[in-house]
Amino acid sequence: MTRPMLQKAIEFATQAIEENKKNNYAEACRLYEISAEHFLHSIKYDAHAEKSKESIRARVADYLDRAEKLKEYVRKKSDQPVKNKGKKPVKSDQSVKDKGIKPVKNGEDETNSESDDEDPEKKKLVSQLEGAIVMEKPNIQWSDVAGLEGAKEALKEAVILPIKFPHLFTGKRKPWKGILLFGPPGTGKSFLAKAIATEANNSTFFSISSSDLVSKWLGESEKLVRNLFELGRQHKPSIIFIDEIDSLCSSRSDNESESARRIKTEFLVQMQGVGNDNDGILIVGATNIPWVLDSAIRRRFEKRIYIPLPDKNARYKIFKLSIGDTPNDLKEEDFKTLAAKTEGFSGADISVLVQDALMQPVRKVQTATHFKRVSGPSRDCPDKNVDDLLMPCFPNDPGAMEMSWVDVPGDKLLEPKFNMNDMESSLQKAKPTVNNDDLIQLQKFMNDFGQEG
Repeated sequence: MTRPMLQKAIEFATQAIEENKKNNYAEACRLYEISAEHFLHSIKYDAHAEKSKESIRARVADYLDRAEKLKEYVRKKSDQPVKNKGKKPVKSDQSVKDKGIKPVKNGEDETNSESDDEDPEKKKLVSQLEGAIVMEKPNIQWSDVAGLEGAKEALKEAVILPIKFPHLFTGKRKPWKGILLFGPPGTGKSFLAKAIATEANNSTFFSISSSDLVSKWLGESEKLVRNLFELGRQHKPSIIFIDEIDSLCSSRSDNESESARRIKTEFLVQMQGVGNDNDGILIVGATNIPWVLDSAIRRRFEKRIYIPLPDKNARYKIFKLSIGDTPNDLKEEDFKTLAAKTEGFSGADISVLVQDALMQPVRKVQTATHFKRVSGPSRDCPDKNVDDLLMPCFPNDPGAMEMSWVDVPGDKLLEPKFNMNDMESSLQKAKPTVNNDDLIQLQKFMNDFGQEG
């Protein structure tokens, strides 16, 4: 007995063939796609369909192929100006129509037609990926990355040295072709990638996320992966950075969709397949959950570097880098105290904490009921002091005037200096975002497959 989902799929396919015969190509295309979706759902949720899933998949591929060809035909027909007005149209072969293939005009070479169809499609895919090329350097130096010396050295080995000293990497000595950065969220994996983009001056840097490579059309996702690697080979030396790689390359299972399986297969082939020359290409992947990666993908990342939570010295540097040149009253001892009090915080947690603390002087301006006249640095010339500026103060301060920030002229406001009390106030509300269970799993993965960064 045919199940409802499978029955609907067959009905849509029958309607599509009928519309195709009537030359209603746009409607036929739509029905073929709906039919394919229903067939795929029947494989996933219908136990009856499971028994014949191979034949159903073949049928889905066939219907989607018909839909793509019809879509291309309709598009080309709408783009072309009307020619030979008044002449009798050439009748196309009925069997060709039934298969959903573009009718061939008299004397037209079918193979040339196919190659013409391929070129615009490839151009479209390549133009989608060209947005992933980082044209402007992010301007983040190695010195901007606190700690992570092991990771920086491995990336220099893989990126900088082969470009600057190619003669070092001859014979059996070859640079790394795949580096996986794994660790808790907010520890600097993507930040390291930005540093690579800045430091690798002569390389083309591709920054890719899963959304760049996933398409709703069957077969297009793996073409995007293939074209990405082809672009990398055309722009050698190149670095392909794939953020959150686990969303694309998780372990294969019986429950996953056909498209997900095909994307992984294409990744495997492109990263280390027969006939693919990847010299001059470095693949850098980043993930927070490396244990879900497919084992074959994991093997292709020769270096697997653990990016841990920052230690006390690294946290000290992150506080300094995050505050930067903002005017403040913090002393060296204050930075050391802050580093000691933020055990378990990631670099991103510290950055958010500092951002909140930097807003404290602004909040004082907002809530102030009294201001007093002071002298301070000029905005146009910071080395020169000017009088008649207004700063928030307590009501009992000498010279306090009752007014709110609304009454203060924009060029006369002098905000209070950022100090340790502001940091302490924000620190009381701040919480680390990294889960202890995840840390245990990450440590286990590092012990089994990785190295300390």
